[in-house]
Amino acid sequence: MLSVIDLGPPPACPAPFNLAAHVLARAPAQPDKVALAVLGATRAERWSYGRIEAAVRGTATGLLARGLVPGDRVLMRLGNTPDFPITYLGCIAAGLIPVPTSAQLTTPEATRIANETAPALIVAGAGVPLPDHPAPVIDTSTLRGFHTLPPADYAMGDPNRAAYIIYTSGTGGSPRAVVHAHRAVWARRMMWDGWYGLHHDDRLLHAGAFNWTYTLGTGLMDPWAIGATALIPAPGTDAATLPLLLKRHDATIFAAAPGVYRQLLRSPIASIPTLRHGLSAGEKLPEVTRTAWETATGTPIHEAYGMSECSTFLSGCPTHPAPAGSLGQPQPGRHVALIGPDGPVPIGDPGTIAVHRSDPGLMVGYLDQPHETASRYKGDWFLTGDVGRMTPDGAITYEGRSDDMMNAGGYRVSPVEVEQALTQHPDIHEAAAVELRVKADTTVIAAFYTGPADLAEAEVAEFLSQRLARYKCPRLFIRVDALPRGANNKLLRRALRQNWETAHGQA
Repeated sequence: MLSVIDLGPPPACPAPFNLAAHVLARAPAQPDKVALAVLGATRAERWSYGRIEAAVRGTATGLLARGLVPGDRVLMRLGNTPDFPITYLGCIAAGLIPVPTSAQLTTPEATRIANETAPALIVAGAGVPLPDHPAPVIDTSTLRGFHTLPPADYAMGDPNRAAYIIYTSGTGGSPRAVVHAHRAVWARRMMWDGWYGLHHDDRLLHAGAFNWTYTLGTGLMDPWAIGATALIPAPGTDAATLPLLLKRHDATIFAAAPGVYRQLLRSPIASIPTLRHGLSAGEKLPEVTRTAWETATGTPIHEAYGMSECSTFLSGCPTHPAPAGSLGQPQPGRHVALIGPDGPVPIGDPGTIAVHRSDPGLMVGYLDQPHETASRYKGDWFLTGDVGRMTPDGAITYEGRSDDMMNAGGYRVSPVEVEQALTQHPDIHEAAAVELRVKADTTVIAAFYTGPADLAEAEVAEFLSQRLARYKCPRLFIRVDALPRGANNKLLRRALRQNWETAHGQA
């Protein structure tokens, strides 16, 4: 028996189609219902469905009035405010292609993205580093002025056409531009029952920032598409206050990265009567964290697995919880396999987790990289690069990365990119970036380096802060006499990780 699960095709995406129109389709029938509440310690900023849709369609009008035409790209350099999802959907409503980016990116990182995507416009928040690029820039004051403009019509069209571009790091060392189609949001409907257990009367609190794609999808787009209420903590909210916000605002579902659950568990958690369950994604959820949360709150956490190229397709859910230690099972409508050198592997054997090319949530491709896109496929299977084993009931356990990609709070980080920044330091000869387990439920990015002497960690951290986003910067710096290499002189990052974890009792 082979490691293949085919749960039948999902309902076909309607045509013509527009992602933003789908997300806000419930607005006309419930204009006064709260779509979004930004939760502060003492007050909440509330946006009704009618107000959100007016702001989105007004933004579309304002962008088109500046001479942009459908297909133009808009680079988003915005902070953690409602401006982010409103601008994102406003672009898509108008047929423009937003390129959302993290506000943590430095000027060199943003410049590289701008050069690759050639935006016709850059929208920028105060204090967010801008790229060195000739595209015109508009600020949030201008964007907010668009909200009251007459509503633009939704630009309807082929659901397979490009809708947005997001960036992910690749093993080659540079972030890669992933192009997604309008149909991607239609594919997310498979998560409503297959992961979230989401209903129109839910109040889903996502602990992430607006400008994280996990928040954008799970925390905003999906609740709005089903007509629920999205709850987002105000910028600067301390994690310790999240249980109070969950209780005060009657949250029914809580979504966060595993690191947030770990932070919350450092203190006793008061009862949250309305909470049914939590959601976790972005990195593997340690079983010790899951057990501690369930003991503290009496509610389960349902985990999901996905990636920038294809949003989550494996998960546990309220009606079918994942077996202990597994990532869960393929969601309804998914076609998933574990692939080896000769195709799908037998049940119980390790293989690369793969999703069928027919999945509507799968990317269109890497921007202007047809060969790189083709290299990710083996026949009709898109290879994720992660290894798993399938049990006879279809659950998939995670065996680890087939490459050396690292994870920082849910962000995938390329070691090559970090190493390239490290070796720009005049006193670092060679470098290797590795994700180390420092506790049973905690990993950090560490930098191993060779050089004439030990360097002050604060000095190296400051050096890297000018070249890398904060989440990419190592938390440990370890000087070694030499880096381990194989017979072909290939750097053995796994050996570094295993040796360190063994020496420090984390193996």
